[in-house]
Amino acid sequence: MKKKLMSAVMLCALSLVGCGDDNDPVVEKPKLDSSANILAFLEGKTLTMEGANIPSHPNGFSEDTDYGASSQCYQKVTMSVAGGNFKVDSIPGTIQEGACNHELAKNPLSFTSTTVLIENVATDGSCFDVTFTFPGGLVQEGRGGFATDQKTLKLELFFKNQSTGSRCAAGAVGAAGTVTLNASPFTGNAVQTYAIK
Repeated sequence: MKKKLMSAVMLCALSLVGCGDDNDPVVEKPKLDSSANILAFLEGKTLTMEGANIPSHPNGFSEDTDYGASSQCYQKVTMSVAGGNFKVDSIPGTIQEGACNHELAKNPLSFTSTTVLIENVATDGSCFDVTFTFPGGLVQEGRGGFATDQKTLKLELFFKNQSTGSRCAAGAVGAAGTVTLNASPFTGNAVQTYAIK
């Protein structure tokens, strides 16, 4: 009897499962397989893009080219999600001598979307088509996708009716050679990378 008891104790000590409290909760990641689930996951969260996560061609246009009020040089962009809409707060950088100076900030800008349309969602949330509509007729469209750990969101966006091949049907977020911008092959990097908190 003593030997049997000792064997049972040794078995429990050597085994990683089956001899303890099996009531520890298993934390499952949220399913990001639909528009509703994606918006529910992002609700109340803050998404931040800065530093190396800012692409060379936000919305398809070089950050080093001066387009006046439409220039794409940024120091930081923060998006907060509430009620299914995205409040975008951006701090523009300054273009000096043909280069974006991320450190020299200009006055902040703020826009809140009026509608967000998410379609064609992959079962793991790795790619989905997205259209953001803002007041004044500003529309961004393209594709997005979550990292496997769900801590990062990538958005490859362009202004409305300026791109083709920028949806998931043409490839994953940032897929090379899929996008045509204003009737020319797009070779820049338009993938905005946001840390989710």
